[in-house]
Amino acid sequence: MEEKKRILFSQEAEEDNVYNLSLRPEKLDDFIGQADLIENLKVSLKAAKQRREPVEHILLSGPPGLGKTTLAYIVAKEMNARIAITSGPAIERAGDLIGILTNLEKGDIFFIDEIHRLSKTVEEFLYPAMENFKVDFVVDKGPYAKTINFSLKPFTLIGATTRSGLLTSPLRDRFGILHHLDFYDPKDLARIIINSSRKLNIIIDEESASEIARRARGTPRIANRLLRRVRDFAQVKTENNNISKDTIFDAMSSLGIDDIGLDEIDRKMIRTLDEFYKGGPVGIETIAATLNEETDTIEDVIEPFLLKIGLLKRTPRGRELTPAALRHIKGKEYKEKETQKELY
Repeated sequence: MEEKKRILFSQEAEEDNVYNLSLRPEKLDDFIGQADLIENLKVSLKAAKQRREPVEHILLSGPPGLGKTTLAYIVAKEMNARIAITSGPAIERAGDLIGILTNLEKGDIFFIDEIHRLSKTVEEFLYPAMENFKVDFVVDKGPYAKTINFSLKPFTLIGATTRSGLLTSPLRDRFGILHHLDFYDPKDLARIIINSSRKLNIIIDEESASEIARRARGTPRIANRLLRRVRDFAQVKTENNNISKDTIFDAMSSLGIDDIGLDEIDRKMIRTLDEFYKGGPVGIETIAATLNEETDTIEDVIEPFLLKIGLLKRTPRGRELTPAALRHIKGKEYKEKETQKELY
């Protein structure tokens, strides 16, 4: 049997690159959710504009798909600035970083995604660039070594990370504005879905939008991805192309996504912990080996939502299932066992 492709966390495909840009809000006023963050960011941007200087360096942390890159684009637009975009693993040498920094104009935005994955050498070049807008580059070695000084124009660095705990203290301390993005509640996700449906010329009512939102794992990127998949089902299997609850149920069933947004990999992890390790606790590397997945994939992709909705616990001894996870996977069978325990 062919393994189902994991729609919830497949890599950013060409489709996402095309559609996500068009679905992203362009102003802070249009950004749905993260109310406190947006309000504080508005204050910071307005103050910087009044002083006629670049906004302080910004660090955005949180799980994938919550809007960190979108916020970087919005900050650039609100500040009428250009934006240069790269990622931590893409900057392999200090020379690559210096090339980008020296091309920035005053007030430009430099966005580094997955900034925690910068190499130590490259990171150390960022320190003087962020603090003093200068970079000292050493060429040659031994008696022939000499230092070349680069003066930079004041810019704003926006760093995004899914694992803020991996950031070094010296780097974190150089950011003046730190914001954490949390999972969205279903009401905000439903509003995002309705907005996206208008841009994609999809007819959907609020009740149907809420059904998709419940399965979107608190993540706008997944909400938009599921909306496009449901649109495909409506287009192929209905006459009027309208999205109804029945269409959503059929689409989600076909994609292997249940009523709280878990897909087959999530359920496989829960079943593995239950059947092989009696619910845990068990170490992350052991789980990764059993599931044949990378530990980073489990920690960054699978775990956060399971922890958020209370199906998984992190303990000093490892990961452990909660009774809610067993109830969700086993349903009636688990309830009957619990009833028998109470009777005896």
